[in-house]
Amino acid sequence: MIPRVRIHAPYISVTSKFVIKVECFIIQDMRVHTLHEWEVSIARAREIQLSLAKRVVTESEVTNPCLVVGIDISSPDAQGVARGAVVVLRYPEFSIVEVKVAEGKITFPYIPGLLSFRESPLILAACEKLCNVPDLILIDGQGIAHPRRFGLASHVGLFLDLPTIGCAKSILCGRHQPLGEEAGSHAELLDKGELIGAALRTKSGVRPVYVSVGHKIDLTSALQWVIKCCRGYRLPEPTRLAHLAAGGMLTSEPSCQGKLFN
Repeated sequence: MIPRVRIHAPYISVTSKFVIKVECFIIQDMRVHTLHEWEVSIARAREIQLSLAKRVVTESEVTNPCLVVGIDISSPDAQGVARGAVVVLRYPEFSIVEVKVAEGKITFPYIPGLLSFRESPLILAACEKLCNVPDLILIDGQGIAHPRRFGLASHVGLFLDLPTIGCAKSILCGRHQPLGEEAGSHAELLDKGELIGAALRTKSGVRPVYVSVGHKIDLTSALQWVIKCCRGYRLPEPTRLAHLAAGGMLTSEPSCQGKLFN
C-alpha cells in the first residue's frame, strides 16, 4: 500500500516587499504494524516478548530529527478507563505540532514486566490518529532495561518501526553505581553483567531517570537525545508534556493541515 502523503506548509515569512518565503515539508500518516494479538495468556505474553526482543535494533537510525514525540498513559480510573497520549513536538523549538489521545478500558492484568500488554493498545490507538510521522519517540517506560529485554518502548518501537527511547522514572531490573549530582551525570545500568541502560541525572539535585534503548537507537545516542530534550525539569519535554496530556491537562490540538493564508 502506498502511504497517503500531504504537503504541510506551516512556516511562512515575508523576506521582501515582493517575496514570500514558504518552507514546506512532506508528512505521512502514521502506520501501525500488526505483530500479534493483544488478548493472550500471561505465558504467551512472555513468549512474545522473548521472540520480539530478537528483532530490536540497537544501532542508531536517528540523524537530524525535526519531529520528536513523547508518549505516556494515565493510570486507570475507578471504572478501569485510562488515556494514552502522544505529543508531537517540533525540534529544537519544542513547539507543539499535535496532541492525540485515546481512551479505553484496560483489560490486561497489572503484572510487572508485562505492562506493555496492558498499555500498548491505547498508546498505539493514539498513535494511529497522528498526521505526522515522527523522527524520534521518547516513551515513559522501559526499553531493553527489562528482564526479557523487551519493555514498553521496545514493544511500541517495533509496532511503529521507528526509533524509540525508554525513559523510565524507576528501575525494573539491574543496578548501577552512584552518579554525580550535576545534570548530565550518568552511570551504567547492569543486569547479570549485561549493559541494559543507564541512570541519567537530567537536573541537579533531583532523582535520575533510567534510559534504555527502545528500538533503532544505541544507548549513547539515547542518552544524548534525552539530555537535548530536557528543559529544566526532571523529565524530558516530550514525555513531560505527554504526561500532562494523559492526565487531561494538555488538550491543544493543532490542525494537521497547514494554512498559507488566513
